[in-house]
Amino acid sequence: MKNNIIKGSILVALGASSYGMLATFVKMAYKEYYTTAEVTISQFTMGVIGLLLLSMFNRNKSQPADAAPKWKSIVKLMVAGTSMGLTSVCYYLSVQYIPVSVGIVLLMQTVWMGVILEMIMHKKFPGKRKIIAVLIILAGTVLATNLWKEAITIDWRGIGWGILAAMAYTVAVYASNGIALHLSSIKRSFYLVAGGLIIILCIFYSSLNADFSFSIFWRWAIILSLFGTILPPLLFTRGMPLIGVGLGAIIAAVEIPVSVMMAHLLLKEPVNLIQWLGIVLILAAVVLMNIEKPTSTKVPE
Repeated sequence: MKNNIIKGSILVALGASSYGMLATFVKMAYKEYYTTAEVTISQFTMGVIGLLLLSMFNRNKSQPADAAPKWKSIVKLMVAGTSMGLTSVCYYLSVQYIPVSVGIVLLMQTVWMGVILEMIMHKKFPGKRKIIAVLIILAGTVLATNLWKEAITIDWRGIGWGILAAMAYTVAVYASNGIALHLSSIKRSFYLVAGGLIIILCIFYSSLNADFSFSIFWRWAIILSLFGTILPPLLFTRGMPLIGVGLGAIIAAVEIPVSVMMAHLLLKEPVNLIQWLGIVLILAAVVLMNIEKPTSTKVPE
């Protein structure tokens, strides 16, 4: 049991760290004058190809009869995958205008957005602990994004795209978690990413012209697809069942410091002490929302 928790924790931490590295690689691709269309199309195309190959190699393993995907399940997964594609588009547009350290904090607003979505879907008001955690996240966001200090100079286009990315990510997490759970993690990831690719091609259809730089495929596509569309879903779907959603959400929050550190080391983005304080507050709120409530046990008389 203990070994499973350690194994699951490592897998989830690696998946979150992969996501955390992604925005820095995107910014590096931008510095080579690649566009958001080129970055997203290449990432999701290579992701679909990579997951298809993994799925083909995995066919040799014996699977139960009900593991065969049905059209209804495939369509549901691909529709859910469109929100994944929209998340990437909005997030990558966001980091065009603002630092990665700010972009990742905005993306993590999905924590409180998830609480609101859950309240709407289940028609149940959140508990006191969740409300306190949401207020802490909002306070941490103000500090981490430096809004209190740089309200005049900050690019609000980046803030807007970042909030839209968080909204799309919230829908993606909620929609994909309960669909076609009888399928293997590779198959589920494949159909989700395929759905994401379809919506991205619809958005950037006009960009597929003579000006599209196909050199992005051998320059950045493999790295972006590996860390953005192949490793994270596979690591999460294998690690989460071993440790549970509560502990998984806490460990997955490592994505924030990893993203900030990568941007600081590779892009030389400055991060001050107040921003780190905001990040710590957000991480503390995630822990507060997901720690298990202690159960009272009666001592026999």
